[in-house]
Amino acid sequence: MSTIGVGVVGAGWMGHLHARAYARLPHHVTDLPWRPRLVAVADPVRAAGDEHVSRYGFGRAVTDWRELVADPEIAAVSVTSPNSTHREVGVAVAAAGKHLWIEKPVGLTSSDTAAVAAAVHAAGVHATVGFNYRMVPAVARAKRLIDEGTLGRLTHARFRLLTDFAADPHGVLSWRFTREHGGSGVLNDLAVHGVDLIRFLVGDLSAVVADGDRFVPRRPLAVPGASQYARGDADSPAGEVENLDYVSVLGRAGDGVIVTLEASRVAVGDQNDYGFEIHGTEGFVAFDFRRPGELQVAAGRSYVDQPVTTHAAAPGDGDFALFQPGAGNPTGFDDLKVSECAAFLHGIAGNRSGGATIDDALAAARVLDAVEGALRAREWLAVPEPS
Repeated sequence: MSTIGVGVVGAGWMGHLHARAYARLPHHVTDLPWRPRLVAVADPVRAAGDEHVSRYGFGRAVTDWRELVADPEIAAVSVTSPNSTHREVGVAVAAAGKHLWIEKPVGLTSSDTAAVAAAVHAAGVHATVGFNYRMVPAVARAKRLIDEGTLGRLTHARFRLLTDFAADPHGVLSWRFTREHGGSGVLNDLAVHGVDLIRFLVGDLSAVVADGDRFVPRRPLAVPGASQYARGDADSPAGEVENLDYVSVLGRAGDGVIVTLEASRVAVGDQNDYGFEIHGTEGFVAFDFRRPGELQVAAGRSYVDQPVTTHAAAPGDGDFALFQPGAGNPTGFDDLKVSECAAFLHGIAGNRSGGATIDDALAAARVLDAVEGALRAREWLAVPEPS
């Protein structure tokens, strides 16, 4: 089997996930025309890059991502660096004629995302975006049931992304809480996943109204080199949180489906409480990411007292069969990145963009723009149409 040269920009947690996905891909996918070859990893922290070399077998580590992008041995690049770098790096990768696997939200603004999309289309390369919750087998089953009309006409839906990583008021003021590096906060970080799932399962949002807040308006300043999960105390010097902790959105999607979306990074008692409930005239589906191998389904024409069945994800649901031979063996978070990696490389082999595309990311970014506008105006706003 021949190889395709791969580079990874960013050696943090998401960089590890991408590196592991490339390394694991041949274990699960046998019909690719080539095997990923880990050529280089780029991170400004030399020790982080060196760890990738020793753990995953990259050929070398560099501290300047431009050196990686210029390497003629590399044909595909993962961008897992902080969101504020996505525009510059993503545009450069595409301009260099290399295929792009980039984490959401692809920059901090819709103009950032549009710039990367324009570069991808101009260069004729292929791009996959890290909307990993699309890849959950149970979510794939939900989409199939919806597309087949099992739920009847969709009427209303609820999507939630609630977690507590920022709930401690003494958690330090990391880059996530600044406009310059963290953008709109929970909108960029979590709600964008919900927006993509709405588009994937229900349809494009056409209009939104929203409310949101900073529930922790000030945080202790971080000392140089501190982890984003470091903790200060009540006497530490503090700085202003510049973006949202929480957002609630009401919208219309698809053929008039009423949709609610709630996202919080300060939800005490909730850890990755991500999921949805989608109702139609003849049934509903419900998914909880903390039970990733299950989908709740009610379907039929009993209408009243209609029973709900819990289905275990099984071969035939998305990429489930790549990982497990039978129902009841749920896939994990890392497996979703393997599925994304497979979609990315299958797309390149098929001369297309696989998985969630850069145009999907741009559609989500336009919704976030509308949500921010609705928050300021305190009124319903239409989501801008693609130009």
